[in-house]
Order: sequence, then structure tokens, then C-alpha cells
Amino acid sequence: MTKDGDMEAFKRRRSTELKNGRVAMLATMGYIVPEYFRFPGYCSPSEGVKFADIPNGLAAISKVPAAGWTQWFLFLGLIEKGIYTFDPTRAPGDYKNAGVLGVPNGSTMTPGEGRNRKLNSELANGRLAMMAIIGMFFQDGLTGSAWGDWSNYTDSPLRAFENELGVQAPVGYFDPMGMSKDGDLKTFRRRRESELKNGRVAMFATMGFIAPEYFRFPGYLSPAKEIKFADVPNGLAALGKVPLTGWIQILVFCGMVDFGLYRADDSRDPGDYENAGILGVPNASGPMSDVDGRKRKLNSELANGRLAMVAITGMLFQNGMFGTTGPAMWGFGS
Repeated sequence: MTKDGDMEAFKRRRSTELKNGRVAMLATMGYIVPEYFRFPGYCSPSEGVKFADIPNGLAAISKVPAAGWTQWFLFLGLIEKGIYTFDPTRAPGDYKNAGVLGVPNGSTMTPGEGRNRKLNSELANGRLAMMAIIGMFFQDGLTGSAWGDWSNYTDSPLRAFENELGVQAPVGYFDPMGMSKDGDLKTFRRRRESELKNGRVAMFATMGFIAPEYFRFPGYLSPAKEIKFADVPNGLAALGKVPLTGWIQILVFCGMVDFGLYRADDSRDPGDYENAGILGVPNASGPMSDVDGRKRKLNSELANGRLAMVAITGMLFQNGMFGTTGPAMWGFGS
């Protein structure tokens, strides 16, 4: 969004970010404070609504009287258009009546490292607060509680799979697109098997990007065409160097592995093949006496596979864009 180098647009966005961050910090505190403190008396004496009668969180929206909402909007308008008016001659977020840190006289701070540190802290805290309040909204909306007791949410689409392998902190069961909200176990198993297979391939691919930087097979890859292994470049550039017969051999080998050696079996766990085992190596599916250790190893394989998928994607993009492989790609070279 900033590739055009438009300083005025950048300052406007920065000012908006600071404003949203400040609102989010107040909103986050507004979610927390009512759990421990409520004003005494009435929010609306005419309607007999006490502050104590208003629930915390999203449920309060329908309880606050219309007159209360009107007062809020008028107050916000007064703040926005009256007290903290935007001034393009000042730094983003620096209002005449508020200062650079959103408090009066904040702009009188002496420029320097301390001032910059506090300004950066405000930005960071505002960004964190924006994430926090969105999380609170979602959890409140899903569970009906401002503090989101998950046990209250019995209709969760994640219930069916929240105890499956791969559900690891801090993300938990990650399904942002809601692909498993139907609770279809068969479809879930197919996706998990695909994830494991892709992760295993990605781990091999990642090692395949690294190993040739330090080791090449001696001799010829194709004696007929006099192509040595040492002649094949690493990375994407190798695609045009491997002969057609080489690609045919690779595809036939992959087909043998996929359809012959490691065939899917619905009676076994996803990724557990008769000739490979649960960890992708022979005999790994044999009984493991350490149940927690078995689960930890299986979760590690999933996590490593996910990391490898991200890693190889990054390597392919960086190699394609800059033509670099090896230590220079990974940040170890000059």
C-alpha cells in the first residue's frame, strides 16, 4: 500500500492506526474493568436500568438505552471533531490538545531515544490491543461470555477435532476457513493424510535444496548425454538440466511409492502405512509403550512438516526471484 511513496497518504494511515490503537486499548480495558467494578446507581433512571444490570461484552449492546447510544455518539463526535482535530502540520497522532502520546502535553517531550521508545511502545501496544479486542469479540460471540468459557460453546465446529493430533499451542485447532465445520470425519482424515504426505515431501524437498550445496554424487547423471551430477545446478535452475528420461524415472518412482509402497488404508490412522509406519519409517507403527511420547513424536512430525512446507515455499520464491540458493539464500553468506 505504500509502494507509491506518498508521504501524505502514509501520514494519514499512520494517524488512523494510532487512533484505532488508542480506541482498541480503551475497548480492551472496557472488557476487563466491568468484571471487577461497576458504577453504583442507575444507567437510565427513567427506564430503571442499573449499571449492575448491564452484562459485560457484546450482550450489553441490546441493554443500553437508545439515549445512552446517542450520548456516546455525541461524545465521540466532540472528541473527534472538537478536541482532537487532525492537523497535517503535526506528526501523526500528535493533536494540539492531546500530545504525541494521546495525553495532554505529551508533545512537549524532548526529542530523543526515550521519546522514540515511548512512541514505538504506543504503536506496539495499540496493535496488540487491536488483536486483543478482536479476539475478545470473536470469543464472546462464539461462547456468549466476555471471557469465553469454551465449555459453553457446544455447537463449535471444532469440537469434533479439537483433541486430534496437530492441535498444538498456541494456535490450537487451526481452521480459519471453516473447512471442517461440517464435522465430516472422513473428509478430515483425507485432509490430514494429505497434510502429512505434503509435509513429508516438503521435508525431503527442503533437504534437497540444502544437501547439493555440500555434496554431489560422483560420475554421470546421464552418460548418454554426458551430463554429470556436478553439472546440474541447485534449485529451480535444475529443471531445465535434468533430461526427459530422468523426469520419467522420477515420476515413475513417485508413483510406485504413492500407489504401491505407501497405500492409504482406511482402517489405519492417517499417514500410517503398512510398509512405512506412523512416522514414515518402517515398523514405526508398532506398539509404543510411552503413550505421551508417541503423541509428542506424531505432533512433532506434523509441526516439522508444516514448517518444511513454509520453508520450501520460501526457498522456491526466493530462488525464483533472485536466482540464489545455498548459504546466501539462508542468510549465512555475504
